[in-house]
Amino acid sequence: MDQEFLHRWFSHTGDLVAEHIDDPNGCVRLYFISSMADAKVVYSELIPKLREIDQDRLNIDHVERHLGASAGNRIYNQTDAVMHMLQGSIYIQIKDAPYGISVPSNGTAGRNIQAPEIETVVLGPQIAFVEELNVNISIIRKYMISPHLFHERLMVGSRIPVEISFLYIEGTADPENVNTVRQRIETLEVDSGLDSTILAQYIADNEKSLFPTLQQTERPDRVVHGLMQGQIAILVQGSPFALLGPTTLLQFFQSPDDYYLRWSLATFNRIMRLFAMILSLVLTPIYVAALTFHYEMIPADLLLSLAESRSRVPLPPLWEAVLMELIIELLREAGARLPTKVGQTIGIVGGIVIGQAIVQAGFTSNILIIIVALGALSSFIAPSYMIGSTIRVIRFPMILLAGFLGLLGIVVGFSFLATHLLRQTSLGRPYLYPIYPVRLTDWKDGFIRAPLSSLSQRIRFLGPAKHRRFHPANAKVKRDIDE
Repeated sequence: MDQEFLHRWFSHTGDLVAEHIDDPNGCVRLYFISSMADAKVVYSELIPKLREIDQDRLNIDHVERHLGASAGNRIYNQTDAVMHMLQGSIYIQIKDAPYGISVPSNGTAGRNIQAPEIETVVLGPQIAFVEELNVNISIIRKYMISPHLFHERLMVGSRIPVEISFLYIEGTADPENVNTVRQRIETLEVDSGLDSTILAQYIADNEKSLFPTLQQTERPDRVVHGLMQGQIAILVQGSPFALLGPTTLLQFFQSPDDYYLRWSLATFNRIMRLFAMILSLVLTPIYVAALTFHYEMIPADLLLSLAESRSRVPLPPLWEAVLMELIIELLREAGARLPTKVGQTIGIVGGIVIGQAIVQAGFTSNILIIIVALGALSSFIAPSYMIGSTIRVIRFPMILLAGFLGLLGIVVGFSFLATHLLRQTSLGRPYLYPIYPVRLTDWKDGFIRAPLSSLSQRIRFLGPAKHRRFHPANAKVKRDIDE
């Protein structure tokens, strides 16, 4: 390759560094980008080793043998050399050699591994993914020391390529699901700017739906559990979130913590989450429908309290509820965008001050504030941020339907919601499984979390090649021995 091609590629770059070995012909050159590569590797390791070589034997084969473990990949074309340098490698070029050598330096700055911030952990490993792809894969491999963990790499992006990896367990994951993921990623035609959250929208079955069809998680234990069940994990360079698919609606209400708790506590938590989501959807709409159309449904004592509470409110129940829901969303968004300590203060103080002031001003009633606060708290119980956000958005059309049509509007809203969910798929798999198609045997790890000894079968929804995780008789024998 031409020795000057890198100067042409990086003519606009101020951080390209070129070094050469002091030999009579100046035939050995080292190139690296100072902002990406570790200069200590060049000046403390590579250059001293290269200077030890006899000048008469300075050829590519001898250089590779002398560098030993330091020698990296062979580079045969200019594009590969440029891409390796942009990823932080050091490129060694020898005059008249048929190829060059790329030596990794691991010089790029990165964030240290920390505890999860969005998916908080009560029990279990206190570790979250970071922005470095290789680090994330190494975390998964430390949890799963198995030669059956397959790892495929793809490059996506015509102008600024981004590295994407997807992992699965060979013999457990359905080959059809693997082929679907591979095909959807390979056929992407994008310039750049890929993140796991953006990639999820590109490869989703229906990107127009409010409901997420791929799980986004920062927790390695959730990814490991999904891989063992037969799911496929997708990771993107520069993103601290992994994608899991195919997935179902019920899995968004499940947490890895459920498997660290006793089955009775885990079951209670799952049922509470589902109840909270339904409560978040219907609580405010029922208030609006009852006060607008169905006074006769309200007990007399409660009706008197409502009439007294709303005696100074000038707005009809519909717009009163919409106003309060918007205020809650504004407080939530402001608390999320501000620094952590300031955001917590704004959320608590702002909610108390604004709530009290708006009641005294007569814009809303005390009862509605209680209802809206309960609905907001219920939406925050979801373990997945994406499904919690979806529930909060759906609440607004449900309130409008209740305000215009009463309880009939709520029924219509739930009918449209059920129809939409029945049509949803995740990587071609039914999204409402095991509700539809009905499979009662998978309810024991859906609505509830049965004892671990009874979860010997993998979820049929994923189409695993190997259905049995362990033999239940072996688990019983082990318990008998322990007793």
